[in-house]
Amino acid sequence: MFDHVKFGVSDYAASKAFFLKALEPLGVAVVAEGEPTYGIELCVPGETVSLCLYQAEHQPAPLHLAFKATSRQQVRDFHRAALKAGGTDHGAPGLRPHYHANYYAAFVIGPDGHNVEAVCHEPNET
Repeated sequence: MFDHVKFGVSDYAASKAFFLKALEPLGVAVVAEGEPTYGIELCVPGETVSLCLYQAEHQPAPLHLAFKATSRQQVRDFHRAALKAGGTDHGAPGLRPHYHANYYAAFVIGPDGHNVEAVCHEPNET
């Protein structure tokens, strides 16, 4: 559905560092970057959907950003990396059966109060 999502952040350097470290386990890397007011584009190499951040003048309203993980291990790695990057735990890795039987996710709050999630919809690895 999306080609890219771009949103403002209050501290570009802090948000850039957080998202790079938190999303590294999901294979996300920098594909383009300009001045902070233009921002940075993050993407899984070889894919076309991207996340873009830029320095905003005002504190942005919190968002819920859910990133696709290909395995439950990636969800656990994301959660660990996001906490090390300065995120605040908002839901440890685990099943969320109220969404569906295989909804395995973890949540952290990022530098601007955004709820950042990694989710895997695949059955448990054997």
